[in-house]
Amino acid sequence: MREEKKPNAPSQKNKSTKSNWFWPSIYASFALLFVGMVWGYNALTKPDAGDQAAVDKEKPQEEVTLETNAANETLKYPFDEELLDQVAIIQDFYDAKADASSRENALLVFKQTYVTNEGVSIAVDGKPFDVVAAMSGKVEQIVSDPFKGSEIVLTHKDGLKTIYRSVTGILVKEGDEIQQGEVLAQTAENEWNPQAGVHLHFEVQKDDVAVNPRSFLAF
Repeated sequence: MREEKKPNAPSQKNKSTKSNWFWPSIYASFALLFVGMVWGYNALTKPDAGDQAAVDKEKPQEEVTLETNAANETLKYPFDEELLDQVAIIQDFYDAKADASSRENALLVFKQTYVTNEGVSIAVDGKPFDVVAAMSGKVEQIVSDPFKGSEIVLTHKDGLKTIYRSVTGILVKEGDEIQQGEVLAQTAENEWNPQAGVHLHFEVQKDDVAVNPRSFLAF
């Protein structure tokens, strides 16, 4: 009798090959699935470039512009510079180191009482003129005083303040952001210093101490 051939048993080599590829394939599938989920989440939550540009466009630019301008500014005259040739300093800043004539000119007299002038009194042919901001800043205070004349106080960079007194027709209010050269009010006369007539009392302060405006401006 012819001996029957038995079927060959699956080789161990084939089993080993299948086993080596099975688990890596599973791991790779899970990794791809995880990456896809992360990418999909980011795509849903991250605004596209068009949306972001629209948001940025809506941001106010005024404050940034004011800060940039103020950082590059120096103090200017509190009036239109075209009037410079017509300007007269009626009373000067009181400087204890100045000569006797200058000190006398810087004394204000009211009811036989002498007061040292902490600014300069500016007049233009005795006529009203527009008062402008000497530097960009913020309106800190407005004082209505019919006796001394109404007053505007602006705060600026580096601890500077400018004060504009003996004004009328005030065009700004407390809290306003002001740009250099912006019209604030118009000059007037007052009862406290009647001899000056229509004028602007202009002060400059550094860290709340009055300093001579001539240190900044060539009157």
